Amino acid sequence: MAATRFYVSGKVQGVWFRAGAREQAVALDLRGYANNLRDGRVEVLAVGEDSAIERLAQWLGHGTANARVDRLEREPAAEAEAGDGFVCG
Repeated sequence: MAATRFYVSGKVQGVWFRAGAREQAVALDLRGYANNLRDGRVEVLAVGEDSAIERLAQWLGHGTANARVDRLEREPAAEAEAGDGFVCG
């Protein structure tokens, strides 16, 4: 299992980005969450197989049809931070 935290910048709030990320993560059998941050970014924690996390990263790079991703940052995370399933906060 791998754990990665993503920070997505751009027009990513109010465009169903978190719900889309959740949909993708569930389809990829990932655990974690997607949260809006006060600075306008979306934080995504993904825990699962490396290949599934990479596929999620590809999706996060463009997001939903109404989103505009300007920057995608990633860093290692602790697997223990993810609960069961994938939730939007």
